[in-house]
Amino acid sequence: MSDADLITIARNVAGAVRAGEQLEAYVVRSRETEVKVFNGEVESLSVAEVAGIGVRVIADGRQGIAYAGSLDADVIAATLIDARDNASYGAQDDAYGLAEPSDLSGVVAPTLDLWCDDVGATPTAEKVALAIALDRAVPAADARIRGVEGTDYGDAALEMAMVGSTGVEARLARTMASVSTSAMAGERDATQTGDGFDVARGFGGLDVDRAATMAADRAARLLGATQPKTQRLPVVFDPMVTSSVLALIGAALNGEAVLKGRSMFVDRMDEIVGAPSVTIVDDPTNPAAFGASPFDGEGVPTRANTLVRDGRLVGFLHNLYTARRAGIRTTGSAVRGYASTPGVGARALHFLPGTKSAAEVMASVPEALYVQSVSGLHSGTNPVSGDFSVGAEGLMVRNGVFAEPVREVTVASTLQRMLLDVMEIGSDLTWLPGGTAGVTLLVADMTMSGA
Repeated sequence: MSDADLITIARNVAGAVRAGEQLEAYVVRSRETEVKVFNGEVESLSVAEVAGIGVRVIADGRQGIAYAGSLDADVIAATLIDARDNASYGAQDDAYGLAEPSDLSGVVAPTLDLWCDDVGATPTAEKVALAIALDRAVPAADARIRGVEGTDYGDAALEMAMVGSTGVEARLARTMASVSTSAMAGERDATQTGDGFDVARGFGGLDVDRAATMAADRAARLLGATQPKTQRLPVVFDPMVTSSVLALIGAALNGEAVLKGRSMFVDRMDEIVGAPSVTIVDDPTNPAAFGASPFDGEGVPTRANTLVRDGRLVGFLHNLYTARRAGIRTTGSAVRGYASTPGVGARALHFLPGTKSAAEVMASVPEALYVQSVSGLHSGTNPVSGDFSVGAEGLMVRNGVFAEPVREVTVASTLQRMLLDVMEIGSDLTWLPGGTAGVTLLVADMTMSGA
């Protein structure tokens, strides 16, 4: 089935609209490969193909959705009947409504090339061989590596077509491939682990040596870690950790959370919420972002949305529903799958990078804690109150270089205080799978709880 077939299916469903209703079809086809390797051998292999449709009906201010994991004509017809039936039972809300041509005015959908043919064209055997090669490359990267906890390969090829009875149409074709591994470094009776990965738009862009070296280095440099004394000091966050922290901040910049009063940024529009160096942008139009898309989940063209500019809160992310409730225009930030109604979310959220390298950021203070990984991120943080307290491991930094490794520490502050205390944002913007990017981030003052 081609992309043209998907749009044809969506148009046929939307064309069945009745008087007094709006009708939308969201059609998806995807193929995913996942390989898990342990001890140089394949532990599991799966290749999954999914085709499905979601049908949304809005009538008399009531919304109903139904979906099916099949594109069979009889199944689609039954799904439309179910969606209409579900709408009759829905709660009435005047903010419900599909995208109208007026919602698209003034914004042109970006032209993005997000598809790499080799994701589908590469034989599964070659993908397996790549995962095994990575698993075997990790011990060769450092003599202190005792083993590998596991190695994964994954890829996905997604095609989507969406048509609304209002005349709005959208298409998306996107691929991604990734490898990841976890190395175990040993010295006497001590063992430490470290993760490495690589991600690309296509299979041919993956670098096994990069992922293996990253995992080995991150594991080996933690050998000999001890628990330090409790103190207050600057903290440098590794890009992968920064990405996770930014996801929490992004949850508080979600217009739906703000409308429900579940955000630390409620009633703070136009206030200073960060240091002057802090600018936070969600830009799905950037093809380097793996969440990039020309359209959002409602068929509205995406655009770069600046949420914090030079430390000042200037916006939130919205879909059509939350924007209508807030009395503003959508920011093109609807996210969804074929089995759900549109929510709100970031696709390419990132700190605007600075000019200093990671090494220069670390050298900008006499001493700091470098946080390489965290635990308990979601249980230890609260995007409503901003409380932040997580387990961490990493290394002390003195005079710009790594010193002794540390373990069993907790770093604590509040997200609000952390944003205000940002001293440096590195130039090493790192795009990762998901909706947020990483960067080396220096926060001036946090509590490190240890011995």
